[in-house]
Amino acid sequence: MVALLDGRVVIVTGGGRGLGRSHCLELAAQGATVVVNDAGVALSGEQGDSDTPAAAVVGMIESAGGRAISDASSVSDWDAMRSLVARTVETFGRLDAVVNNAGILRGREITTLTEADFDRVIDVHLKGTLTLTKHACDHWLEVSGSGGDVTGRVVNTTSGAGLIGNAGSVAYGSAKAGIAALTMIVAMEMEPYGVTANAISPVARTRMTEHAAYPGARDAVEPGQWHPLDPENASPVVAWLVSAESGWLSGAVLRIVGNTLMRMTPWAADESSAYQARSGGRLDVDEIGRAARHMFGTLPRGLQPAR
Repeated sequence: MVALLDGRVVIVTGGGRGLGRSHCLELAAQGATVVVNDAGVALSGEQGDSDTPAAAVVGMIESAGGRAISDASSVSDWDAMRSLVARTVETFGRLDAVVNNAGILRGREITTLTEADFDRVIDVHLKGTLTLTKHACDHWLEVSGSGGDVTGRVVNTTSGAGLIGNAGSVAYGSAKAGIAALTMIVAMEMEPYGVTANAISPVARTRMTEHAAYPGARDAVEPGQWHPLDPENASPVVAWLVSAESGWLSGAVLRIVGNTLMRMTPWAADESSAYQARSGGRLDVDEIGRAARHMFGTLPRGLQPAR
């Protein structure tokens, strides 16, 4: 029986722990060759303590009969990500997908945020997602231009903080909102070349979210017991998105909450709330209050705006 990802080669950033590790193991179980990128160092007491997190995950994949290599480059390093794509193609002869998962968290409200906090979060999340995506797309464009068959897949990681907002995460939410926009734009630009781009928004318990107020986030879980916040819940979605089978879907953001998958709807104009200037020209400043009350449902009774 042929596995879903047999023959496909995938780079996963932030693949040493949490969501990234779950993705790598699932992709390998589905037959993919996995390039595990993680710039982190091992934490005392973890499996693979003498190695990097990426090397530990590679060992787990190889022990299960899969194929993988590790990489410790920073995702925000433009040249390093170019080299990672080149190394992957040179080693395995192809690149089929990238999963942009690497991230850090600097929880700050706007009044306590520092410039260094903001720059670091944007550097890793937004620039890091852009950098690997850009170099992968350059490769696929070259393959397509040479007459090769391309089924390139970009899977990005956004968050509810970027899609619907979350107090205390102004930098993180800004980066994640940018990733959602980046996903849609890459989908538009790369469609002619056989490349899709989609994003996931997983609700999961990881080192980055261990202090989040998710219901059940601190519940003890028995070994082998399913938990709605397990990072593994998102990984089958990633596996399907990087497969050749998913080629009809692009530009989507999928929210994963436990065992439920939902489509996130992007910003759209609410035409039912439209208020048109009474003069037929531009809106007059005196009309803006009336227009706002109309749009947000607080227009005084008996007053009907001109359409």
